[in-house]
Amino acid sequence: MTREEKSKVIAQLTAELADNSNIYLTDTSGLNAAATSNLRRACFKADVRLAVVKNTLLAKAMEASDKDFGELTEILKGNTSLMFSEVGNAPAKVIKEFRKKSDKPILKGAYIEEATYVGDDLVEALVNIKSKEELIGEIITLLQSPAKNVVSALQSSGNTLSGIIKTLSEKEG
Repeated sequence: MTREEKSKVIAQLTAELADNSNIYLTDTSGLNAAATSNLRRACFKADVRLAVVKNTLLAKAMEASDKDFGELTEILKGNTSLMFSEVGNAPAKVIKEFRKKSDKPILKGAYIEEATYVGDDLVEALVNIKSKEELIGEIITLLQSPAKNVVSALQSSGNTLSGIIKTLSEKEG
């Protein structure tokens, strides 16, 4: 690979890192062609993009990026595959599901919404991370709950109050 080609790959990786807020680094070495094809298919179904990269080029792209990848640059050893996703926990779900049939992919680390996670033992925790949309939905539900209670109380007491007034006006008449 020439310097010019390497520069293009680094620029492309830097753009990918800038465009994605959920990035997983995995080790898929040792998977045969059929298993790799199945992993790619599983990623496609989950709207996760999988790409194999050279560690040196990825490290340079991480340095060129304006994001702080922290310890992730230190784990760039051996085979590295990147998983990009719009949803923070989607790649973790793919990894967990795929591991029911295989011992790979191994999670090296992840960068999710400005937080870094290092180590394969965090797969289960990352599966349970909620997306930004899920959190916003829960907050809205929590905020609506007291308001709904107040509205229903006002409506029911309003009906009771109007019932009392109606009964009292009929008694006088």
